Amino acid sequence: MASRKKRTNDPDGMRRRVLDVAEGSFQARGYHASSLGDLMAAAGVTGGALHHHFPTKKALALAVIEERVAAAVQETWIDPVLAAPTARQGVRAVFEAVAAELEQQGYVRGCPLNNLAHELSLADDDFRSALAGIFAGWRQAIADKIRADQLDGREGGTDPDRFAALAVAAYSGAMSMAKTSQDAGVLRECLRGLEELSSGGPAARRRRRVLLR
Repeated sequence: MASRKKRTNDPDGMRRRVLDVAEGSFQARGYHASSLGDLMAAAGVTGGALHHHFPTKKALALAVIEERVAAAVQETWIDPVLAAPTARQGVRAVFEAVAAELEQQGYVRGCPLNNLAHELSLADDDFRSALAGIFAGWRQAIADKIRADQLDGREGGTDPDRFAALAVAAYSGAMSMAKTSQDAGVLRECLRGLEELSSGGPAARRRRRVLLR
C-alpha cells in the first residue's frame, strides 16, 4: 500500500503568508480595493483558515499596521537614526538610502504608513489610533536622539520635538510627491530644504521665524 501523504499543519506560517499578501495588496491597491476573496486566493487559504486568524478584514488590516507597517518604520527609520553618530546624520542617511533604493527599483509606491494613513485615518477610529501611534513613536525616536546629541554638547539651539516633527513631515510629504511624480529625486530636494530650515545660519533663522508665525 502506498504511504499516505502526511498533512502538514503550520498555522504560524499560514498567518505570515496572509499578512504578506495583505501587506502587499494594501500597499499596491489600497485597503478598500483589496477584497477578502482576492487575498484568500493569493495566499492560498480557505475562508475558514483566514477567519481563524483574522475574524474580519478590519482585524487583518490592524495586524498589518501593527506588525508590518510599524516594523517597516522601525527598520527603515528608527533603527538607523538611533544607530547614527548624530540625529542629523541619521536623518540624512535615511533620506539618501531610500532615494537610492527607489531609483534602483525604478518606481515609487510610496510610504506604507502614508498610504494607509491617507486612506484610513478618517474611516475608523481604531485605524486612526494605530496609525497615529506609529507616527508618534517615529517622532519620539528622532526627538530622543536630538536630546542625546544635546547631552553630548551638540544641537544646543534645536527644539527636539519640533525638529522631529519637521523631519517626519518632510519625509512623508516627499514620499507623497515622489509617488505622484514617480521621481525619487524629490526626496533629495526635500532633504536639502530640511537641512537648510533646521540649520543655524541667518537665512535659516529667517525661515524659522516664518515657520513659527
